[in-house]
Amino acid sequence: MHKGIFIAFEGLDGSGSSTQADLLAGYLRNFNLKPHLTKEPTNNLIGGLIRGALTKEWTASNTCFQLLFCADRAHHLDREIIPALNKGMVVITDRYFFSTIAFGSLDCDTEWLKTLNKNFLPPDITILIKVPPEECIKRIGKSRFEFELFEEVEKLKKVWATYETLAKGHDNVHILDGTQSKERLHKQIVDILNNYLQKTK
Repeated sequence: MHKGIFIAFEGLDGSGSSTQADLLAGYLRNFNLKPHLTKEPTNNLIGGLIRGALTKEWTASNTCFQLLFCADRAHHLDREIIPALNKGMVVITDRYFFSTIAFGSLDCDTEWLKTLNKNFLPPDITILIKVPPEECIKRIGKSRFEFELFEEVEKLKKVWATYETLAKGHDNVHILDGTQSKERLHKQIVDILNNYLQKTK
């Protein structure tokens, strides 16, 4: 049990999860609440190794890659997420274990990935933003010169299918349309948070 609220944003690359995480943190600050905005992979040592592999600066076996994600998450929880929750903060993470399982399922057994991640703290709310893979690729192309390891349309279709399967097996997962305006999407997310707060009073 913790005093705070743990919110995870998930979705394909280019879905707008980072934008919506930022908007929600700003919204909470306006009401003098205490958001703690974070992300995975982290900016710590293990996260740096992961980012290097994603940008193809080095290569690792599929098993090694997924174990790095889990090690990064364990460190993230111990050093950052759980301490903030214990202080009563609203922790907002841009990506969490849904992303590890969804993207990892391209090359690894999904059940093995679920087992690796089953003991991690589940979010109180998961926001899964749905954007067609083709649109995600367009968005990525406008914002960056190079594509990362998983940013290909056919791969993203498979990743999204795994996201949807995961959503059916977990509580408090909300799949939202990421093709609408960012303002409208933000309002829906705020409504979800407010409804959660009403239920937990």
